[in-house]
Amino acid sequence: MKIFALIIFIVMYAAMILFQKLRVWAALGAAAVFLIAGIITPGNALASVNWNILLMISGTMVVVYFFIESKMPNRLADILLDRSKNLKWVIIYMSLFAGGISAFIDNVATVLMVAPVGLAVCRKLKVSPVPMILSISVSSNLQGAATLVGDTTSMMLGSYAGMDFSSFFWFHGRPGIFFAVELGAVMTVPVMMYLFRGYTQPVHAAETTDVKNKMPSAMLVLLVLTLIGVSFIPDKPELTNGVICAAYALLTVVLDGIRVRSSDHVGSAIKSIDYETLLLLFGLFIVIAGITEVGLIDAFAGWIVKTGESRMFLLYTIVVWGSVLISAFVDNIPYVATMLPVISSVCQTMGIEPYLLYFGLLSGATLGGNITPIGASANITAVGILRKHGEPVTFAQFMKIGVPFTLTAVVCGYLFIWFAWK
Repeated sequence: MKIFALIIFIVMYAAMILFQKLRVWAALGAAAVFLIAGIITPGNALASVNWNILLMISGTMVVVYFFIESKMPNRLADILLDRSKNLKWVIIYMSLFAGGISAFIDNVATVLMVAPVGLAVCRKLKVSPVPMILSISVSSNLQGAATLVGDTTSMMLGSYAGMDFSSFFWFHGRPGIFFAVELGAVMTVPVMMYLFRGYTQPVHAAETTDVKNKMPSAMLVLLVLTLIGVSFIPDKPELTNGVICAAYALLTVVLDGIRVRSSDHVGSAIKSIDYETLLLLFGLFIVIAGITEVGLIDAFAGWIVKTGESRMFLLYTIVVWGSVLISAFVDNIPYVATMLPVISSVCQTMGIEPYLLYFGLLSGATLGGNITPIGASANITAVGILRKHGEPVTFAQFMKIGVPFTLTAVVCGYLFIWFAWK
């Protein structure tokens, strides 16, 4: 059964790479095969789906729809254009801005909030939005591990290792992973300057856009503040963020209906939801749960740790770069969930503290998703946004930006964590 599951998994990803337009059907088809073959039961399949992410994506997309319709992204684009020398610096500023937000807000939500501004800038300049949106996405993923509340894997580590919010900044008298992540973020600036060196188009706002309605902007700001606020509440229900996004979507729809006294916008808002992205994530959640259930992830993770068990630097190196490789293709949540107890057990056997390997695992697993467009939910969302705007993204296009970002950030974090915690 394990070999069969591995074959289906490989076929699915090969189909996603070779046939971009069929990637949703590839994921759903693989999930269906897993269910029919009994690799995963229907109950476990439904339980494996991250409904929180799906709710959050749907709700935020509705709020973002009204935000776009209000013309506020165009107004923000005017301001950004006036303060940037050229398109290269617009991309850099937008990426850093997205990264800063994602240290406190889920990466998917960050992409959904910032991407409309990037699209508005590119429309004004009549250039492809692909470099801008992909840079926003990978920057969001990069800084998700900076704080306890920035990413699901960070929350998992905090809960498992008994870390609180301050532990990511300073822990046991040593600098935490926050500084490793931020160092990597700073070092990606020269990378972006090189990647986008040809984007020298001068930018300016020819005219100021009039904002039609400020209510959606207020809803978006309140949504962000609410997500930040609840992130500090311990032991909150798993669906908290998703319910909040859905609630703000409903409130925005109601307020807009009262303002215009019409239900026309409701249908348009519902149509704006990217159902292909939601279905793709739905299928991937089930497939990843299936290969986890048959022991494929556990077997590979165990091999990684066992290989370097007696040599700390080799073990650390394998954990970091093995996590990068795995997370490029596999959702990092089940992988991190598998690896945390494995690392804990190995460190207990060796009689050492596990924090070096914990931080190495988190940095590698979080950043590895930036290598491919299917390695992280935020990347899938960004590619979906571009596809909806007539800009399909190939694996090669994504990796041209994702690989330099990933290698730069991982190397910086890898060295920083080693010298701080060895």
